[in-house]
Parts: sequence; C-alpha cells; structure tokens
Amino acid sequence: MKQRKLLSQRHPILYFLAVWARRLKRIAEWYLDGKQYAKTRTADKLSNRIKKHQSVLLKKLGDNNAQLQINKVTNLKIAAKKIDGILIKPGETFSFCKLVGLPTKRKGYLPGMELSFGEARAGIGGGICQISNLIHWLVIHSPLTVTERYHHSFDPFPDDGRVLPFGSGATVFYNYRDYQFTNNTAYTFQVNLWFTDKCLEGELRINQELDYGYHVIEKDHQFLKIENQFYRKNEIWREKFLKFEGGKIVATELLTKNFARVTYQPESYIEQ
Repeated sequence: MKQRKLLSQRHPILYFLAVWARRLKRIAEWYLDGKQYAKTRTADKLSNRIKKHQSVLLKKLGDNNAQLQINKVTNLKIAAKKIDGILIKPGETFSFCKLVGLPTKRKGYLPGMELSFGEARAGIGGGICQISNLIHWLVIHSPLTVTERYHHSFDPFPDDGRVLPFGSGATVFYNYRDYQFTNNTAYTFQVNLWFTDKCLEGELRINQELDYGYHVIEKDHQFLKIENQFYRKNEIWREKFLKFEGGKIVATELLTKNFARVTYQPESYIEQ
C-alpha cells in the first residue's frame, strides 16, 4: 500500500515553513529551558578512557552514491571540529545540534546522503549522523543519561560489515531532531573525535576511573515479511558489571526495542 504524503511533503513552501517553525521553537528552548549546555572544549585529554570506537568512512552503497560518500567525509570533518574535546561537566547537557550548528554551503558542507521521508537522497551536510551514531554508542557504555534520541524509521541498505547492533545509533536533523545527553554524575566527561585514512574514530573519557563498566548486547534480532513488506526488529540491552569483582553483573536493563521497515529484500526472513 502506498503511503499518503503529508501536506508539507506535497508543497515545498509549506515544508520549508514547517521546518523553520520547529527550528525557531528549538532555538527558543535553548535559551529558556534552564539547561546548562556543554560548551567548553580542550585539547587536553581527561585521565581515563571509558570507551573507544571507530566506524568506516566509505561504505559500499553502489556507484550512484560514490560522490555522496566522498562528500560525507568532508562534512564529517567540519562537524567533528565543533565537538572534538568537548567537556561535559556535572549538571551539563550535551546537544549535538547546538554544538555543530546548521550545516550550510557557506560553512563548507557538501551534498551528502541523508535519509528522509522513507528514502535516501542528497542533502547539504548529509552523513554527519555518523558522528552522533558513534557518540551514542560511547555514551551508552557510561553512566551518562540520554535525554533525547531519534533513530531512522526505516533501514535502507543491507549490512556492510556492520559491527554495532541495528538501531543503536542516533539520527539528527538540525535542530529539532537533536541528540542530547545529560551528566547527572559528579564526574566530568569528554568526547574526542579524530580521523584515520579509513575511519572516523572517537572516545569517551572521564576524570576519574570508575569501578564499574557496561556491556551492550543485542537480543531477538529478526527479519520479518508482513503483507509483502519487509521489517527488521531487535532489542538492545545493557549489563552493568563490576570491574574488580571478576566482571560480576549487578544490573541489566532494556535500552530500546527496534522495529523498522526494510527497503531491500534480506537474505533470510520469517514470513508472517
């Protein structure tokens, strides 16, 4: 069944107005919501690493997307400079969109791939969600509290060397689909980002070593076919363990349940 388009999708001017109405609302919230937003950056790294991760810059998504992939790397490097070294002090909130700002041509951003309205297409600054995805993976391995997160409602491409569980990322769209987390602890945290020839790399650091850590695991992953449409589901769980007691697990929690439409045919699936 073909989905009915929203009025704002059929009329570009209405879409433009709707987007900017939401953007202005968010800007007002930044000044009025009473949060203390993280803004201090430093090249000096905090003493202890909590988690490190890397993600491949160029993925195999077909020849038609090759230039968008190359452009994405430029976009990532511009956005990463706004975040690298950011300190999240006790009581502060990290806001991806507030730190990075609106991606524009004037700032050097290029057309990259973004997911919107159920399809992959080119957009200025496209691809910077790779940073928010990486940061979210780091954060859920820490005692930081995720306060705002969105993920894509569909899965557009088959896995290409995926190492993280499906649905463990965080999409952003300036500025009303933000990625935010708050430091409700007594410690100071730091996000560092850098690039190698093939990867975007990042780490989460803290100013004092913790005696506990976290494992994040996937459960109940399946592809489903329902009324000639493919879907993907899973659950993401987190285990808290004690570092100095043989990895003893002291808490288990469900972080999220994912259920998303798939725009390709998976190799194996369950028909319902």
